[in-house]
Amino acid sequence: MFKQHWYLIAATFSGIFFGIMAGVFLILFHDLPQINSLKQFKPSSSTTVFSSDNKIITKFYIEKRFPVSIETIPQNLISALITIEDKNFYIHSGINLKAIFRAILYDIKAGEYKQGASTLTQQLAKTLFLSSEKSITRKIKEAFLALQIERRYTKNEILELYLNLIYLGSGAYGVEAASQTYFGKSVGDLTLAESALVAGLPKAPSIYSPIKNPDLAKKRRDIVLRQMLNAKVITVMEYNLAKAVKISLYPQKPGPKKAGYFIEYIKSRLKIQFDLQNIFSKGLNIYTTLDLNLQQVAENSIAKRMSQLELRMIKQGIDVSKAQCALIAIDVKTGGVLSMVGGKNFHKSSFNRAVLAKRQPGSAFKPFVYATAIIQEFSQYDKLMDAPLSYILDNNKTWQVNNFSKTFLGEITFRKALALSKNTPVVRLIKIIGPARVIEFAEKAGISSKLQPNLSLALGTSEVSLIELTASYIPFANMGIKTVPFSIIKITDSDSRIMYQNTIRKQSIMSRQNAAIITDMLKAVVLEGTGKNALVIQKDIAGKTGTTDNSKDALFIGFSPDIAVGVWVGNDDSTSLGKYETGAKAALPIWIDYMEHFLSIKPYQYFDIPDGTKMVYMNPDTGEITKEKTSRTVKTLIKIKGLK
Repeated sequence: MFKQHWYLIAATFSGIFFGIMAGVFLILFHDLPQINSLKQFKPSSSTTVFSSDNKIITKFYIEKRFPVSIETIPQNLISALITIEDKNFYIHSGINLKAIFRAILYDIKAGEYKQGASTLTQQLAKTLFLSSEKSITRKIKEAFLALQIERRYTKNEILELYLNLIYLGSGAYGVEAASQTYFGKSVGDLTLAESALVAGLPKAPSIYSPIKNPDLAKKRRDIVLRQMLNAKVITVMEYNLAKAVKISLYPQKPGPKKAGYFIEYIKSRLKIQFDLQNIFSKGLNIYTTLDLNLQQVAENSIAKRMSQLELRMIKQGIDVSKAQCALIAIDVKTGGVLSMVGGKNFHKSSFNRAVLAKRQPGSAFKPFVYATAIIQEFSQYDKLMDAPLSYILDNNKTWQVNNFSKTFLGEITFRKALALSKNTPVVRLIKIIGPARVIEFAEKAGISSKLQPNLSLALGTSEVSLIELTASYIPFANMGIKTVPFSIIKITDSDSRIMYQNTIRKQSIMSRQNAAIITDMLKAVVLEGTGKNALVIQKDIAGKTGTTDNSKDALFIGFSPDIAVGVWVGNDDSTSLGKYETGAKAALPIWIDYMEHFLSIKPYQYFDIPDGTKMVYMNPDTGEITKEKTSRTVKTLIKIKGLK
């Protein structure tokens, strides 16, 4: 009877105990994640940005991580890691019971959580699924997950994922990122000494980072090497040679960032269209329009020419600290941005003056006035008066229109007025055709900034960005067809599936004949006017200088049949660049450097001479057309009478 009573009590307590244990088990593990998809798990990886010829420009990432396969990782690194972190990795089932009991005893003795005793598999489970909370509960969950992982996956699969996930200090996640960060090389090229250093980092990556604490990093590396020697993974000779190696790190100072302004522009476009969190962490490929070779030409020219400008400014006693420059180059046929420079030095100032700055274009706006007139059936040989001009404004003040040259030529043709960038003729012209019509055409061409409907608009007093101004010249070069600038060709995922494909946007805004005539007038700027310095190129080019009051802004916007290039030079605080620092002197030399190189590597092309037009000889002063060439005539494109 007593025995039966005892059995009943024992059974009751056993039931209660196992019930409690079951409850504890449910509480601990009810929220544990499923690990069936571990093999398909893809860690956050970097997105790669390519140039137009598929060269890597940069990489975007939330975490600096570049996943690699286990076959890529050198055996020395694998051996070093296992030796120092988990010497029984290949024989345990996910947990090391002896180490766990030893750690528990140590923690009890210390009266707090001190030792973790985690295997690599447990570390992987924690990294993938759990928080970094230091508690017995988390350790139990970690062990349970580790056992499940070991049941389902091979040691190499576990090791590969671990090596790509683990944080290794200085912002580097995974062994490839660590190798690139500390040694400037791929993980597959690491030496034994370098492998031992990387393998020593997981214990305390911030403490043992060779960037932050080189002495501690070396001590930790040498401990790893000693352990490898003791485990007979390396020989005495290998140990001695590796231990003697001094830590030599990849230079950490930021060097020149490839196309920094363009990259930031790409980010801004991505932010508008996509979720940046996904873009930066999903290992995508972004193919851009940037030509790295041309970009380098642009940056080199700006460095050279801005140094020359600053010397001239210094001689005039002008502060050069605010002097800046911007360049944008756009493919005429597609709208692809080939080059973009937003300032002298991206590291000193990341503000993109090619896109974000709004400045007065000065005389670089005049082509839109003349184009509006040509569309309304005016001709190159029509004449305007270049003579003193003034207007009474609404506030009863007098606006005196002056020429930069301070001289007047009397009655001259449209062609000559534009070529010499005369102010009084173009103001008279906008008075005739009306500012509203000029604004309408400029907006069609691509100007998106607000333009003020007044007569001074003809002199470029409304502020615009360099990219929109340059793009708005494209219809002149492209047979009347506007193309919208873009920078991203396509985006693909890691399996080369297209996620985004750009569509080239085109629109005809003027006839081929009218576009060709404006182009011919802008050729006159180079052949006969303010852009004569560009004659050194000796190919079909056209463009317009721009200089604002007191030389606050200097521009040259020009093109060939294939490319439109805009250059702006000025001070950030809108003060003067100095006496005589015009568009021809400060901006045009940069434009010439760029275009000379571009045209030297591209097939030679001529501007369009469409049906309905013909070349004639014209006196640019009188507009008289002659059959024969004389010393006073220039070749001029005009419409055949009766054709629109």
